[in-house]
Amino acid sequence: MQHRAYAPAAALAAIVLAAGLAGCSSRSGATGGADDARPGHSGASAPAGQPGKYHSLPEPCSYVGRDTLRRMLPDGAAATDDDDAGADKLYKGQPTITYDTDRRVGCRWKVESPDGARHLSVDFERVVSYQPGVSDEARAQELYARQAGAAHIPAASGSPSASASAPSPSTSASSGNAPGPQLSASPAASPSASASASPSADPALAPRTLDDLGDDAFIDDRLATAASGVHRDVTVVFRSSNVLVTIAYDQWSTDKQHVPSAQDLQGKAHGLARELDAGHFGN
Repeated sequence: MQHRAYAPAAALAAIVLAAGLAGCSSRSGATGGADDARPGHSGASAPAGQPGKYHSLPEPCSYVGRDTLRRMLPDGAAATDDDDAGADKLYKGQPTITYDTDRRVGCRWKVESPDGARHLSVDFERVVSYQPGVSDEARAQELYARQAGAAHIPAASGSPSASASAPSPSTSASSGNAPGPQLSASPAASPSASASASPSADPALAPRTLDDLGDDAFIDDRLATAASGVHRDVTVVFRSSNVLVTIAYDQWSTDKQHVPSAQDLQGKAHGLARELDAGHFGN
């Protein structure tokens, strides 16, 4: 009889213990589910930006034709007509020093005479966006617009870059939020002037957008005088997809009565830009 009296109590204790264990298991499972659903643990990420059309850049010093260089550096052409070694040295050019030739390359040429000097430089920058959701081309368009804004180029009606501008003309290859390669200074190299440069007075030759180059383009023209002479600086910048091209062309005259021609320098710089654009850069 005593054994039968203890049986119900033992059974009741077993039931209570099993229920307690089930409750602990249920709470443990619920806690694990809450942890799995915490924000930031879904594994999703923002889509990468669309890569640009161009994946490489040309060899800049050989990308400009010798006939073009002869037209743009006429004093040098005359001086080297009978000097093949001198012509080779002049037209070979000097590569611009950069720290990532996959992203930026350039070349410069110069010719000097007792009456003055001419300098020419070309610069190619392949823009890569590091910002999620922003394409390489969109980033290049933004950098182009900064340059146009800094040069105070009147925006062309309907231009996609018309509304964007920035106070700095820098076109550093650093794009998006990630640091890019450190680059050399601007390849333009003209004698310093004591007076600030002013744009061309001729409205037809004033700084303006160009509609026959790449996706966006402008030309800038500045004239400056100094105690040692007068010089004109012409710059053409154009964008083709994710590549920015800058041409800097200047003429220095020691005779202040001989002002370098805006039409001559602009025409030659513009012609070179069309030549480079037609070459389609790297692949």
